[in-house]
Amino acid sequence: MKIDFANLKYQYKLYKDEIDSAIHAVLDKSNYIMGEEVKDLEENLQEFTGAKHAITCSSGTDALLLAMMALDIKPGDEIITTPFTFIATAETIAFLGAIPVFVDIDEKTYNIDPEKIEEKITPKTKAIMPVSLYGQPADIDAIQTIATKHNLKLIIDGAQSFGSTFNGKTDSNLGDISTTSFFPAKPLGCFGDGGAVFTNDDALAQKMKSLRVHGQSKRYHHKYIGMGGRMDTLQCAIVNVKLKHYKKDLALRQEVAKKYTEALGCVASASPKQQIILPTIANKVTSAWAQYSVRVKNRDEVQAKLKEQGIPTAVHYPMPLHLQEAFEYLNYNKDDFPISERVSDEIMSLPMNPYVSDEEIQYIGNSL
Repeated sequence: MKIDFANLKYQYKLYKDEIDSAIHAVLDKSNYIMGEEVKDLEENLQEFTGAKHAITCSSGTDALLLAMMALDIKPGDEIITTPFTFIATAETIAFLGAIPVFVDIDEKTYNIDPEKIEEKITPKTKAIMPVSLYGQPADIDAIQTIATKHNLKLIIDGAQSFGSTFNGKTDSNLGDISTTSFFPAKPLGCFGDGGAVFTNDDALAQKMKSLRVHGQSKRYHHKYIGMGGRMDTLQCAIVNVKLKHYKKDLALRQEVAKKYTEALGCVASASPKQQIILPTIANKVTSAWAQYSVRVKNRDEVQAKLKEQGIPTAVHYPMPLHLQEAFEYLNYNKDDFPISERVSDEIMSLPMNPYVSDEEIQYIGNSL
């Protein structure tokens, strides 16, 4: 059996007529930058998430930059975040000259541990940036309480979690600003790069709209130092089509995850040394299941054997950020964040998309 990790080609074929029609509508109008499909998508994202403002942008990375720029993050400011995430989370903080301050993760959810945040707060701390890793929001109630107590901003890196919920609200409608990514392999992906920022604050929304077009207040009049951060019309048209089907695709992701857990549960429970650790979803949370990630002690060997069976796997992520060469200047050391380091040595993602079949799940489960 040969299994597709993300099944992007299958999804395109499923919605091909609608997507092709949307693309050709843009081509016929030749309005490639800030065309009407951009506004249409933003309105549809607002309706889906319940957020007052949804602003599309060029990528999930640029979404984080827009959020911090709107909040006036300056060189030397500190932002508390997790070392167990994709580099864009901390990279964007550093890019603005601010300082990423890492806090270790909860070993069950792999998200930032709220109980370890307050000890890292200093007079330079300006914001907390939790990541909704693998599609599951962090403990936003606890983190928001800390942020409010210390007068800090809350930026949610929801690059992997569009459509997830915390206490019944999407994580795009939480914090001061929430961000997401429409990278092709994300739960809701375009056919290139794209992203969005969400906020219920009118002033922040207006500022981010300006920042994404070089800080313009009107054409060739620049109120801020901004960026070229627009999401192009073609990509917005594509996401608009896929958003119409997203609730169904999200439900299918939940079903795939449930079936994985059922298929692997007996293996995990029968393992006296916990050789396979399955994902844990916290109370009050639903996950968008960007990944279905398990932990195994002998990961390299397991990956090699699964590959022989036609089963692709991925590692998200093999090295925590505090050990990356790019962040050597922060002077962290090995064992500073032991849970992040242990998880990064063991984590392994299985094929995850709405269309993984029952037969494939059983095959993967048996092989694993």
